[in-house]
Amino acid sequence: MTTSRIRKDAARNWQHIVDTARRFVDEGEDLRLNDVARAASIGVATVYRHFPTSEALLETLARPRLEGLVAFADRAATGDDAWEGFAGFLLAGVEAQVTDASLPPVLATDKHALPETTELVTRLFSATGQLLDHARAAGAVRSGVTHEDIVRLMCGVAFAAGVHALPDERAALTRRYLNITLTGIRVH
Repeated sequence: MTTSRIRKDAARNWQHIVDTARRFVDEGEDLRLNDVARAASIGVATVYRHFPTSEALLETLARPRLEGLVAFADRAATGDDAWEGFAGFLLAGVEAQVTDASLPPVLATDKHALPETTELVTRLFSATGQLLDHARAAGAVRSGVTHEDIVRLMCGVAFAAGVHALPDERAALTRRYLNITLTGIRVH
């Protein structure tokens, strides 16, 4: 066998593992590597070769959304309206948590399996603080609101929308709860 054939097979297996794991997470099933291997009809050793832990696999699933949120924050930081950038970023963040089941556990942990996940989460939390500071400096956010307040409020909004709504109602409920929260922290 040629090296390119092995690499194509490995890439195909990697993608099949990720797709199978995505189904597990989206359906609310526990992400166990042996179960993923069985469901994907791929050898357990192959799954472990690509993903040494279930946390590494979960972080791989969350990575595109994390990258998207970091990019959103970068764009929001360069916008003209500090409040709109801040509020838009928070909306994107809570909607991502409600629509992508891989994201909340990755954001909730202090220790990540993959260094790139640690970097992305660090950038995301830093961007939240920078956008808050920018909105506060523009006079749009109450002076006593802290970065920690925002992180906890966004977790609360995402949790409440995730628990108290059917899947097809979550986006609307997320926006409603976030708007109520933003009204409370905004300087009018």
